[in-house]
Amino acid sequence: MNVHFIAIGGSAMHNLAIALHKKGYKVTGSDDTIHDPSKSRLEKYNLLPEEFGWFEEKITSDLDVVILGMHAKEDNPELLKAKDLGLKIYSYPEFLYEQSKLKTRVVIGGSHGKTTITSMILHVLNYHDIEVDYMVGAQLEGFETMVHLTEHNDFIVLEGDEYLSSPIDRRPKFHLYKPNIALISGIAWDHINVFPTYENYVEQFSIFTDSLINGGMMVYNEEDEEVKKVVETSENSIKKYPYQTPEYSIEDGVTYIDTSDGPLPLEIFGKHNLQNLAGAKWICQHMGVDEDDFYEAIESFKGANKRLEKIAESSKTVIFKDFAHSPSKVEATTAAVKNQYKNRSLLACLELHTYSSLNAEFLKEYEGTLDKADEAVVFYSPKAVKIKRLEEVTKEQIANAFNRENLTVFTEPEEFKEFLFKQSLDSRALLLMSSGNYGGLNFDELKALV
Repeated sequence: MNVHFIAIGGSAMHNLAIALHKKGYKVTGSDDTIHDPSKSRLEKYNLLPEEFGWFEEKITSDLDVVILGMHAKEDNPELLKAKDLGLKIYSYPEFLYEQSKLKTRVVIGGSHGKTTITSMILHVLNYHDIEVDYMVGAQLEGFETMVHLTEHNDFIVLEGDEYLSSPIDRRPKFHLYKPNIALISGIAWDHINVFPTYENYVEQFSIFTDSLINGGMMVYNEEDEEVKKVVETSENSIKKYPYQTPEYSIEDGVTYIDTSDGPLPLEIFGKHNLQNLAGAKWICQHMGVDEDDFYEAIESFKGANKRLEKIAESSKTVIFKDFAHSPSKVEATTAAVKNQYKNRSLLACLELHTYSSLNAEFLKEYEGTLDKADEAVVFYSPKAVKIKRLEEVTKEQIANAFNRENLTVFTEPEEFKEFLFKQSLDSRALLLMSSGNYGGLNFDELKALV
């Protein structure tokens, strides 16, 4: 099969391109810019475009399929040519469904935690040498690429993103997978550029619940009131399996989970991660992994990339970076670090980087999210606000939104970096939360602070 990717450089798209290449497909692609790690990985498999840009001549009637990424625009010349030729054009999730129609589809959804839960499941299955197809949004230790497709595996595990499928398909990705087994971890308003009201956003999870096949299984976090309401009021003919935070304790900076065989030490921590673990356990059990085997494997799970990732640690300090950017993630991550290191002062730094977080109206959703930190810093770039064509956001608006008296706000990368490297971290914990990089911060340099 000949497949062409329009916007091959995306984090999900390049992984799918490599997976299809390994499956024996002939793969080509285009993009106007590609950065590492996508660039290096595509280069390794000889899939990197010879030059960047969009080229109509790459679109011919010899192509069996064109896969369209979100980075492309509706007037993309390659897309228009594909339409003129009447070629099959799929979004990323549409094509994954086509590849998995004959498999048992396991889809992990939720505003937060879905990457970690999917990673937990794959870690457990990999530990026990159970082969499945998969797609997950973060790099996982022991896996080269985060998309794997075969003809022979019975299961496919998919991270179910609620964002749009493609520039010409405005449906959320997770509406297209038609799961046999699914999970919802939590619901907290996000992507306000697509879902302008909270009610509209929640509705997407109701549609997802109703998209399960007849007789399917829904695993859900019953401690999240919105999730509980969405799942338990659904009239879809599915089986419903609630989960909640398991019993746990913290001793000397290590979290122990209660099991039938006694306390089990974990590499991960935080109430939200223990909820994630409980959900992952249910899913693994539905996939044939018993409880004892799950616990044996999960003990060595260190977390998904950029999810409470430990940068450096000494006897006096610890530094974490985390992908947290939405209000619910910021609050959960801040509370988790403070709870794990109760005897240390917590310095929590948050970069407002996403479309939603830089929206003046949405900012009020952050009220109280940094309250568990002893010292709190917010960084944002006015340039990013202009690039996203949003209304100007002031330092005063941010301070008012977080409603915290001792909040420090930086708008210049060098000023933030200077502040950071002046800090003494003795008896302190440093938490850096962002889906960006604070205007060019080298995280490796932070090791010098320890």
